[in-house]
Amino acid sequence: MGMGRGAGPKALGFFKILTVFLCTFHTVSSSCKILKCTADYLQATSNPHHHLGAEDTVEICTALRTYAHCSRRTARTCRGDLAYHSTVHGIDDLMSHQNCSKDGPTSQPRVRILPPGDSQERSDSPEICHYEKSFHRPSALPNYTHCGLFGDPHLRTFSDTFQTCKIQGAWPLIDNNYLNVQVTNTPVLPGSTATATSKITIIFKNFQECVDQKVYQAEMDELPAAFVDGSKNGGDKSGANSLRIIEKVAGQHIEIQAKYIGTTIVVRQVGRYLTFAVRMPEEVVNAVEDKDNQGLYLCLHGCPQNQQIDFRNFHLQAPETGLKRLTSASSAASFTAQTAEAKCKEKLPVEDLYFQSCVFDLLTTGDVNFTLAAYYAFEDVKLLHSNKNKVHLFERITNLGPQNTAPRAGMDFPEILVALVCLILQCCAMWL
Repeated sequence: MGMGRGAGPKALGFFKILTVFLCTFHTVSSSCKILKCTADYLQATSNPHHHLGAEDTVEICTALRTYAHCSRRTARTCRGDLAYHSTVHGIDDLMSHQNCSKDGPTSQPRVRILPPGDSQERSDSPEICHYEKSFHRPSALPNYTHCGLFGDPHLRTFSDTFQTCKIQGAWPLIDNNYLNVQVTNTPVLPGSTATATSKITIIFKNFQECVDQKVYQAEMDELPAAFVDGSKNGGDKSGANSLRIIEKVAGQHIEIQAKYIGTTIVVRQVGRYLTFAVRMPEEVVNAVEDKDNQGLYLCLHGCPQNQQIDFRNFHLQAPETGLKRLTSASSAASFTAQTAEAKCKEKLPVEDLYFQSCVFDLLTTGDVNFTLAAYYAFEDVKLLHSNKNKVHLFERITNLGPQNTAPRAGMDFPEILVALVCLILQCCAMWL
């Protein structure tokens, strides 16, 4: 990155003072790499045989932009460090003094050549390309969240909200500073409002020296084990291995590991349709430039109200009422509520929302593959969710059996308490 030019007495004087300040300010944590950024800048711009001239402005601005870029890379690990914030302000002041634009070329980092016999692998990614490496203390480990989409479709958001949606056509599932995920849902049967995911497009955005922009696309009967350009990793950059595709089962199950953002994505083909599951740090989930105009983002906001299906409004035992509005006339003929429950219990013995989703899908589609979709979605939750106590969701949202209209043998405790209060008030009224 060295350019063989002087940065000028004013710039050098400022950064000599700043370097001493950084080295002596003991709140700078070992994971904060702002000292390395400063050292690289000084090395790039310090040369005793040259003096600052007007022709050097372009190179100085290039070095300053590189310095600012480096400081942004370490921002996540430098939160709360006064030294870091002082450095950032110093860079801004120097860029303003030199009339440097924030947009423009930056110098490329030098490639470190390992000496012979060095045991460190040449393929190791820089720390910035491995999200968890910046969390050196167990108490500072990232808070992971999970989102999944499967079946008819059923959506589990990052906040563990469970919804069943119609969402026909293309919808954004994830949209943040690092990646975009879009799903396309098509009708399961002609004349039915029940839809399932037929296409998934994932765009990993270009990220510093770690990965080039990569696009992954899966469709019905086509679950590739590579990005659309044929590659299986993040490209030619130094952190390319921090993004890679692993084929678990050919044509049925792939896993994408994006270590530079601490994210794991699972895409499956079950029957004719696709399922999606992701494990992502909360910090990455919320990394959106303009939170007021980020638009619809299903994993974060859920489905729009007018796209949600409320199970409680559909009496699934009576196809001529609620169920008929969801499905075509012939789709549910192969399953009743009882046979659907029995089939789903073979794979999902716990009657949680995954079990209920399985039953609903069998009744609305008649496709037994939706049993496996719910099963694998639950398996992915067990693998990816960081809170094992939240793997199951038990909120009762369906009405799978006949209404229980038989009179109860007696009253429960709240009803008894209300009756006693009323009796006491009546007695008081009589005495008064």
